[in-house]
Amino acid sequence: MHRRLSIFTHKILTNPNCISTTTKVSSFSPRTNRLGLLRLLSYTPLNRRPADPEDPSNLIKEDGVSILSQMWIENFREPDRIVTNLTSYIRRFELWVLAYQKVCADDMGAYMPRSSIQRSALEDLLGLRNAVLDGRFRWGARLEFYIKSPKDKTEYESLSKRKIKAILTTTQPSPFQDKLVQEVLLMVLEPIYESRFSQKSFAFRPGRNAHTALRVIRRSFAGYLWYIKGDLSTVLDGMKVGLVINALIRDVRDKKVVDLIKTALVTPVITSNDDGVVKKKKSRKYQKKRVLAEDEPKPDPYWLETFFGFAPEEAEKLPSWGHCGILSPLLANICLDELDRWMEGKIKEFYHPSKSDVIWNCPEGESEQGNTSWPEFVPTSGPDKTRKMDYIRYGGHILIGVRGPRADAATLRKQLIEFCDQKYMLKLDNESLPIEHITKGILFLDHVLCRRVVYPTLRYTATGGKIISEKGVGTLLSVTASLKQCIKQFRKLSFLKGDRDPDPQPCFRMFHATQAHTNAQMNKFLSTMVEWYRYADNRKKVVNFCAYILRGSLAKLYAAKYKLRSRAKVYKIGDRNLSRPLKEKKGQSPEYHNLLRMGLVESIDGLQYTRMSLVPETDYTPFPSNWRPEHEKALLEYIRLDDPKTLEEQRRCIMDQGLVSPQDYISMLVWNYKRSAIPLDQFTFVKSGSSDIERDKQLLLGSNQDNLENRTTEEEEKGEGFCVSQL
Repeated sequence: MHRRLSIFTHKILTNPNCISTTTKVSSFSPRTNRLGLLRLLSYTPLNRRPADPEDPSNLIKEDGVSILSQMWIENFREPDRIVTNLTSYIRRFELWVLAYQKVCADDMGAYMPRSSIQRSALEDLLGLRNAVLDGRFRWGARLEFYIKSPKDKTEYESLSKRKIKAILTTTQPSPFQDKLVQEVLLMVLEPIYESRFSQKSFAFRPGRNAHTALRVIRRSFAGYLWYIKGDLSTVLDGMKVGLVINALIRDVRDKKVVDLIKTALVTPVITSNDDGVVKKKKSRKYQKKRVLAEDEPKPDPYWLETFFGFAPEEAEKLPSWGHCGILSPLLANICLDELDRWMEGKIKEFYHPSKSDVIWNCPEGESEQGNTSWPEFVPTSGPDKTRKMDYIRYGGHILIGVRGPRADAATLRKQLIEFCDQKYMLKLDNESLPIEHITKGILFLDHVLCRRVVYPTLRYTATGGKIISEKGVGTLLSVTASLKQCIKQFRKLSFLKGDRDPDPQPCFRMFHATQAHTNAQMNKFLSTMVEWYRYADNRKKVVNFCAYILRGSLAKLYAAKYKLRSRAKVYKIGDRNLSRPLKEKKGQSPEYHNLLRMGLVESIDGLQYTRMSLVPETDYTPFPSNWRPEHEKALLEYIRLDDPKTLEEQRRCIMDQGLVSPQDYISMLVWNYKRSAIPLDQFTFVKSGSSDIERDKQLLLGSNQDNLENRTTEEEEKGEGFCVSQL
């Protein structure tokens, strides 16, 4: 075959006339066009295959992110509507592909583009979607899957009976397909409830965190004397299915979605039963170091695992109900939202303003009348003071501030106990809801709320215009980091021992790491601590303490590792920030900079914040009273600008201010009309003076520039004008 092709090519090159007349070659020359001839011979017509109707990628008509964006806009535009048709969104295959990408990123540690998803995976994903819609999907399947994780290579059909029994009776992680269904339900339900959740809750919500709660406390809780601190975290352990479903169907009436969540709550979770089983101790053998696969997620770095131990008590518990998985925090907020709404009603009911008060004396109870972050003059209670209260919730923990007599706080506590008993069947008592005075210090999110007395100089104008200055007494709300809690967390991580005189302990978990790697990890840990205590009044002090503990721990580690006997010897060689190498090789110069320039040593970053002056100042950025996350502000601004009334107001404002002449304004509208091809019946013509609307319509339809100029000139001479606006 190859020999025949070579002979045929030789004949064509030597005799170009043998080419068929059907092939058109202009000005053919054997010497100049041999390359074009070879391209002609190598060309094979492409047989374009028709689109496969069974290809699941044909169902992807739109981007999943744009569908979600439209859902957020619709729900924020009408936050109080009852949602009845969510099945249409679950049927959208684009959302399932987006959920597959997100779950793969969590499961494999790498983002998977849509173009790299194989067709077999799309077909399995389509089968899972159809099973959910048809009611054939079962939560917690152990052996039969519609779709498996890309890293799951197990052949379940060929497993032995012993392995099958172990899979069916022991605790297993959530199946990959369960995570996909949970992700789709979360994407569909989250925009519905985020648009109607209370602004008083800050946990398990996008754009809100512990820092937001602390800033709200600093902004709105100044001047409160009595505080009620409650722990309702037992609700997060589990709630009766009827209560969850009743809270869900207040806003969502889609039977498919409600049944899916109800089945996830009812289906039992199989856990290992090791009670009474005594395991034999196995002799410890040498274990070879395991090499991670390419698609296997890398373990969390040491500093990140360490910081997880610093989570405040209010954020330690994460709800996990049945097979709901990542849907559980949203369901917990849905249930506790009734408590938020009840407390908002109590805030309005409790408010009683006083004209003689310096703050909080506006009719609606808003704090815009005075700045609550400035000193308030004592006494802060009594008949001539405003009675007010505020409330905040972080997960299952609540904080209530009361300005008034203690008897009012006791009455509110009694009502709160009755509400929790009736609504959540949660038995609370006075000990679980203590009433504490601000002078004792209120611990919340590892920060202590206390009152600081200040003596400002007051200047005011007396009768006759005379300016009088005198010293006053006021109070400020102080939010300080709890050093006691910080010591407790460090002791839990084995970084120190002792309470009154903390003594750092060597960090032996970093024994086999290099000095440069160890310092780099600890610097990341310190940077995280600096960010966590960003809004604490004693930020410099607490961060300096953390730096002292970590620096002493590393010094003891290096003393044991390099046999230097004491921390003082380590600091003498490695400097105060441990940036100089502690290990020297024979025959090399001890000068670190020379070795670094020659590339003989590794660059070592010293520990940060070795002195208190290096710690950044506390962030006292003003916090607005009507604060919202950035994504919610963008949504509300988009909805406002998309409103036809807003557009009409902006157009009229531009015309009134004379920024655009009537002729240019009408020309712009005519150009927009021709460009968008919107039907004429969707435009509104506003008559001004004796303007002829029918004539304006003909002008807009004809869009003749000469007539347009004549029209505007006539209207200007007559003092008339017209306005065209899109509905």
